[in-house]
Amino acid sequence: MKITKKTSLGLTVGALGVVFGDIGTSPLYVFSSAFSRSGFKLQISREYVLGILSLIIWSLIIVVSIKFIVFLMRADNDGDGGILSLVTILRHHIEKIKHKQLILIMGIIGVALFFGDSTITPAISVLSAVEGLRVITPDLANLIIPITLLIIAILFLLQSKGSGYIGKYFGPIMVVWFTTIGLAGLIRLISHPQVISSLSPLTGINFIINHPLNAFIAMGAVVLAITGAEALYADLGHFGRPAIQNAWLYIVFPSLILCYLGEAATILNNSAAAANPLFSLFPNYLEIPVVILATVSTVIASQSVISGTFSLIKQAVALNFLPKMNIFHTSRKKIGQIYIPGINFLLFLSVSFLVIYFKSSDKLAAAYGIAVSGTLLIDALLYLILIKRIWLFNNLKVILIGFIILPLDILFVGANLIKIVSGGWFPIAIGLIVFQIILTWMKGQEIVSKERRLQEKPLAEFIKEINDTSPKIKKIPGLAIYIGHHQDLTPLALRANLSEFHELHQEILIINIETTNKPHVPEANRAEITNLDKVNHIYHVILSYGFRDHINIPETLSNLPNLKPHLKRELLTASYFISLSEIVMTTKKNLSAWRKIIYVFLSKNAVASSEFYKLPLNRTVEIRYLLSL
Repeated sequence: MKITKKTSLGLTVGALGVVFGDIGTSPLYVFSSAFSRSGFKLQISREYVLGILSLIIWSLIIVVSIKFIVFLMRADNDGDGGILSLVTILRHHIEKIKHKQLILIMGIIGVALFFGDSTITPAISVLSAVEGLRVITPDLANLIIPITLLIIAILFLLQSKGSGYIGKYFGPIMVVWFTTIGLAGLIRLISHPQVISSLSPLTGINFIINHPLNAFIAMGAVVLAITGAEALYADLGHFGRPAIQNAWLYIVFPSLILCYLGEAATILNNSAAAANPLFSLFPNYLEIPVVILATVSTVIASQSVISGTFSLIKQAVALNFLPKMNIFHTSRKKIGQIYIPGINFLLFLSVSFLVIYFKSSDKLAAAYGIAVSGTLLIDALLYLILIKRIWLFNNLKVILIGFIILPLDILFVGANLIKIVSGGWFPIAIGLIVFQIILTWMKGQEIVSKERRLQEKPLAEFIKEINDTSPKIKKIPGLAIYIGHHQDLTPLALRANLSEFHELHQEILIINIETTNKPHVPEANRAEITNLDKVNHIYHVILSYGFRDHINIPETLSNLPNLKPHLKRELLTASYFISLSEIVMTTKKNLSAWRKIIYVFLSKNAVASSEFYKLPLNRTVEIRYLLSL
C-alpha cells in the first residue's frame, strides 16, 4: 500500500494514542516515586533533583531513541514486532535444540513479565491521575479509591465493545495531552532555566559518582519513565516504523523532556510539589481540567496495555503456548482489535486488587519496574543473539551494540530487585504463575500429542485400508470435513466412522491447521490441497495461518480460489467432525502430579475446537476419546 502524507499523518496520530499512552503518562508518578514519603524518600536538594532528572532524560535517549528506534525496530518479522516475533524469528533460523529451548524459555519469561506489567499499568496510571483531586482540595482524598475503582470497572466493561469503540479519539486526545504538559513544562523552565544543565550526561554521571548508593536506588524510580517502551516494538506491525519514529521524535520525546524539566524546576522552587509534580505545573484555575485530561489520558494508557495483552495472548494461543480461548474480533476492518473475556476478567480482578491493596500510586510504584526492566533486558539479549547468529555481525559490532543497550537494562533490573519486599513481589508472583502455566501446558501437550499419534496411525495406511474394503463401505451423500491434529496421521473421528459405522461421505476433506512463524499469511497462500484418493474423493487440505491471523475454517474454505466448484457448493451443507481428547491422569512419571492437575484443569476449561475454529454448531459432530497423562 502506498503511504501518502495524509496516511502517514494518520498513522502518526494513531500511534500517539496506542503506542505512547503508557510512557506519555509517566510524568504523573516518576518524581513523586523518588521523593515522596511513601516512595524511595530520597532527599530533595538541587544535586539530587538535577541528578535524577539527568538520569531520566538519558534513559529516554538510550532506551527509547537508541535501543528501540535505532536498533530493535529494525528486527521485524514481516513487518511485525514484539518479543514473540523475535522468538519466532530466532527459533526458525537456529538449528540446535538446546539453543531453541533457551530462546523459548526467554520468550516465555518475557510473556509472563509482560502480563505482570499489564496488571500494574492501569492501576498506577488511573490512580495517579485521580490523586490530582487531592491537589484541588484535601477533602476529596477519601473519594480517590472509589473513583479509581469505578473508572477501572467501566474501562474493563467496555472492552467487549472493542478498542475502536472506546479509542476513536485516542490519538487527538494524546496530542492535546502532550502539547499541554510540554507547554506547562516550558513555562516553568523559562522561569527556572538552571535545570537545563541536566541535559548534559555529566550531571547524571556526577550524581552517580558522588552518591552511588542513592543513585542506584533512584534507578528504581527512573525506570518508571520508560514504562511502555516495549509498546514501540510490539505495535510495529500496526503502525510501521516511520509513524512510531515520527511520533516519538517530533511530539512525544520533546514534550516529555520539557515536562520533566518543568517538574524539576517546580520541585526546586517548592519541595512540597514533589508529591504531585505534574499537577503543580499548573495554576489553580486549571487544576480541574488538567485532572480530567490526565484521567482520560491514563485510561488511554490503560487501554493500550490491555489491548497489547490481548494481542500477546492471541499470539501465545496460536503458537500453542496456551490453551484455546474465546477470542472475539470486535472490528471487521482491523484485525488487531480483539477481546478475550477470560483474560479481561483476570486483569480486572488483578488491577482492582492492586488499587485496594496499595491505595496510592507512590506505594504502587514499588511494585512497578521489575516486570518492565525484565522484559527490556530479554528484548536486548534476544536482539544480540539475532545480530550475531542470523545477521552475522562480527564480534566487535555485537560487543559495541551490547555495550550501548545492555548496561542500563541490567542496572534497572538490579535497582528494582530491592523493591521486592515493598511490592515488587506482585509482578514476580504473577509472572511465575503465568510462566508455570505456559510451561505446564506445553509439556502436557507434548505428552498428549505422542499418545494421540499412537492412536491415529499413518494416513497412507488408512487410505489403503479404504481401498481394500471399499465394497463394504456405505457411502453417505454430501461432504464431510474432518479436523486433524497431525498432517500425516488419520483423524480419530474419521477412523471411528469407518470402524464403528462402516460408512463414509461421498466427499471428504481432511483439514490440518498450521500456524507459521509469520504474523500474517495472505489468503492466496493459505491452502495446500492434495487429492489423496481419487476413487473415494478424499482430499487433504493444509490451512496456513500467521500467529496474528483470525482462524475461521468455514470462511477460509469458502474463499479458497483453488477449491473445486462442486466442493464449494457442498460447504453450505457440509458436516464437520472433530476428535476431542479427554485426559485421564495416571501414575506415569512423565509430569509431576501438581502439573498434571493444572494441565487437566486447563484442558477441561479450554474452548472447544468447534467454537475456536468457528464451525457451525448444528453441523458439527464431536467424537471423544481417552488419552492418558
